[in-house]
Amino acid sequence: MLSECLEGLAIKENGIYIDATFGGGGHSGAILSKLRTGRLIAFDKDEDSLRNKIEDPKFMLVQDDFRNIGKRLSDMEVDQVDGLLADLGVSSHQFDAPERGFSIRFEDEVLDMRMNKDQEFSAFNVINEYEESRLADVFYQYGEITQSRKLARAICESRTVNPIRTTGDLKRCISKFIPKQAETQFLARVFQSLRIEVNDELSALRDLLEQAPGLIKKDGRLVVMSYHSLEDRLVKNFIQLGNLSGEDKRDLYGNKQGRSFEPVNRKPILATEEEMTRNPRSRSAKLRIGKRI
Repeated sequence: MLSECLEGLAIKENGIYIDATFGGGGHSGAILSKLRTGRLIAFDKDEDSLRNKIEDPKFMLVQDDFRNIGKRLSDMEVDQVDGLLADLGVSSHQFDAPERGFSIRFEDEVLDMRMNKDQEFSAFNVINEYEESRLADVFYQYGEITQSRKLARAICESRTVNPIRTTGDLKRCISKFIPKQAETQFLARVFQSLRIEVNDELSALRDLLEQAPGLIKKDGRLVVMSYHSLEDRLVKNFIQLGNLSGEDKRDLYGNKQGRSFEPVNRKPILATEEEMTRNPRSRSAKLRIGKRI
């Protein structure tokens, strides 16, 4: 949904913008094409993203987690920006690199799922070291898997015999719980839950959203594209209600209180049929846009 993201940013040719999730650089390249005297500062904690760096004097790429954007901008003496874009989830490159362990397509790749390869903690640690109850909570909370306790028990029993080292080992370990008519969807939720835990994704998103009011100028834009309900709920609550818990705070006259952004789109923007055909990953994407007030 590139065009929708650009429209949501309402780009000014002399503005300062942040691409919080640089990845392959597609969004950054499109933003730069609309800047004349402005600046674009991109962030990505995955060192592989540095290969996609754009050579442009208006552009800067910072290898860091987007939860640290506030501090890094302060170090650069950038007070506020005109817009911030975050395309959450896993980049196409990460999915397509078997050795990263993100995709359910591959069998014999190590259980990794780290977005920052300098981080020591990986999916291998979650699967082989978490207590059964904690592992079940990960599957239930981050994958909304109803058989989470059975999955956790099967994994804990299997790892007492041999460590579960690869994506294939994991799939074989839980094979009897995988519904035959929805194998891909089920495994995708298992892998999603592990990825969220390994990268502390929801906590990082909360940190980013809580910083946004101080980072974005009045009338500036916050544009966030999420790929599962847990992320979307946080973004929706923050833009529409001004908090992450979903509490609807109002004054005596019924006016919303504590809100820093007003929603540009009341409902999330979804991909068109044409885009979903071209890019199947966009089927789960939800785009929300907030205007700083």
